[in-house]
Amino acid sequence: MREKPLTDWLVYIVVRVAVCLVQSVTIETCQAMSRLLAVLANDILRVRRQVVDENLAAVFPELSPAERIHLARRMWEHLLLMGCEIFHAPRKIHRTNYRRFVRVERRREIVRYLLDPRPILLVSGHFGNFEMGGFVTGLLGFPTFTVARPLDNRYLDRYINRFRSANGQYIFSNRGSSNQIDGILANGHTLSLLGDQHAGPKGCWVDFFGRPASCHKAIALFTLTSGAPLLLGYCRRDGRPMRFEQSVIGFVDPRHAGPETGGVKPLTQWYNRMLEEAVRVAPEQYWWLHRRWKGSPPTRKSRSSKAAA
Repeated sequence: MREKPLTDWLVYIVVRVAVCLVQSVTIETCQAMSRLLAVLANDILRVRRQVVDENLAAVFPELSPAERIHLARRMWEHLLLMGCEIFHAPRKIHRTNYRRFVRVERRREIVRYLLDPRPILLVSGHFGNFEMGGFVTGLLGFPTFTVARPLDNRYLDRYINRFRSANGQYIFSNRGSSNQIDGILANGHTLSLLGDQHAGPKGCWVDFFGRPASCHKAIALFTLTSGAPLLLGYCRRDGRPMRFEQSVIGFVDPRHAGPETGGVKPLTQWYNRMLEEAVRVAPEQYWWLHRRWKGSPPTRKSRSSKAAA
């Protein structure tokens, strides 16, 4: 990790001042500000404009250029508002009033699995307000362990992790975490992961929105080797700011064999297909600036050459 203590500290101070400003106004004002800043990010500064437009054009070929620009603006509005919701949540959402802000669907099925003595895998993606998903799950009395890449700025990393761990979401680094994960699963805890991270050429290549995408094999392996049920869920903004729908799209239980439990690739393809269906319902809430599709799967010829070597 790079070391720039003075610069990192100054950036941290700027962020804390911005957080204070966000917390001093209503969430409706935050939404109006996010809408204006979205135009700045997308149309004027053109932040990752090419990546976003290429992704939208490939996934939604029926959209015109003007429609793609409009969807890109809405994505930026969502991302900015997502940050505002995170900073407002600890002051507004509590165990006594969470129903005003969060509607939990498929509650019986979710609770049944979370109370199961076996370990559980909660998988989500860069969709909706996934940070609020972990916050709410902990608030309801179900602690989770989340693997996350540490931020380069250690001050910001500590600050963000204080929010994440406020209600029992325990964060640990993705660097050298295999022993910790083994311990979590062995003790029957709940492991929370993002399933749409690019895994490089050696990952498991599956179809995602009609394009090959590389996924980490570990998620499927955790379920197949430990017997941990896999729950694919989301926390999606439901119309208004600070109003969420939290649900599980699908379940895979290794005790009930099916096509999804036939191996790493079938299971990986299953949760990518389910995530794709959720994103299509609210495409503005997905991170289209995310470099989800990079490179291409190695050809059979290249694999044979490496094996021979």
